[in-house]
Amino acid sequence: MTDPQRLTAGDKAPDFTLPDSTGKQVSLSDFRGRHVVLYFYPAAGTPGCTKQACDFRDNLGDLDGAGYQVLGISPDKPEKLAKFAEAEQLTFPLLSDPDKTVLTEWGAFGEKKNYGRIVQGVIRSTFVIDPEGTIVKAMYNVRATGHVAKLLKDLKISA
Repeated sequence: MTDPQRLTAGDKAPDFTLPDSTGKQVSLSDFRGRHVVLYFYPAAGTPGCTKQACDFRDNLGDLDGAGYQVLGISPDKPEKLAKFAEAEQLTFPLLSDPDKTVLTEWGAFGEKKNYGRIVQGVIRSTFVIDPEGTIVKAMYNVRATGHVAKLLKDLKISA
């Protein structure tokens, strides 16, 4: 099993511009000057991804209060993201990367184990980016459940 190119703490965060759930173009550089929590997830509306997105939603006040902007990226089209955001009352940007260019550039798409088989797919990953655009935390193969609580603890943000 070969790993995709992985980013690590200290790397410059690769910039990107992707459409959000409303079709508006959003760039990572739009958030320069703020801390960003960027997470990649396989598919809007699936149980694990819904749990993870709702965990971010439920902790958005604490994250926002500590100066963190949350962004989610999946290969879903903007229309699907809009339905997901509405159904789950998600108020942070969900970005669409259907050709998986950004997912691949960030090491969040490639070979992974799924129920014991090696498949190509989205590798659930989370990155913390500082206000200057440098990655301070790179986490690959995170779990959908409990991940946000661990992230808050690691960032020393009380939940």
